[in-house]
Amino acid sequence: MGVYTFENEYTSEIPPPRLFKAFVLDADNLIPKIAPQAIKHAEILEGDGGPGTIKKITFGEGSQYGYVKHKIDSVDEANYSYAYTLIEGDALTDTIEKVSYETKLVASGSGSIIKSISHYHTKGDVEIKEEHVKAGKEKAHGLFKLIESHLKGHPDAYN
Repeated sequence: MGVYTFENEYTSEIPPPRLFKAFVLDADNLIPKIAPQAIKHAEILEGDGGPGTIKKITFGEGSQYGYVKHKIDSVDEANYSYAYTLIEGDALTDTIEKVSYETKLVASGSGSIIKSISHYHTKGDVEIKEEHVKAGKEKAHGLFKLIESHLKGHPDAYN
C-alpha cells in the first residue's frame, strides 16, 4: 500500500467564520440547494455530525458517480479545520482503498486562504499521480466557487 499526498490552496473574499459555517457545518443542506447537479443529498447514517460520524453523499445526475460514504475524522470550529475520509462508494476504484482530506481556513486580510490536503491510500503498488486527481480537484474547486458566489449574493447568510 502506498500513500500519495496532494496539497492545494485557494483564496476567498469570505472570512473564515462565515465560510466555515457554509462550506463545512451546513454543506449537507446548502450544496444540494445551490448545486443539485453535483450533490443530490447528504444523510447521516451514524453519529451526531462530529468525529466518527458516517455520512452518505448521493451525487446528482451531473456526476459520473452514484455515492460515497465518508467518516468525519475531526471538526474544529475554533480553528476552522475539518478532516474526513472516504471509506466506500463508486468514486473509490479498485486501486484506491480510501482517501483522507484535511481542510483548514486561515484568515487573510478580510478573506480566507483555504488549505486542502488529500491523502490517497492505494492498494498494492499502484502509483497515483497529480494528473489522475486533477479532474476531482477542479470539480471541488468549482463547487467551492459556487458556495463563495452564494455567500457573496446573500450577505446576511451564515453570519
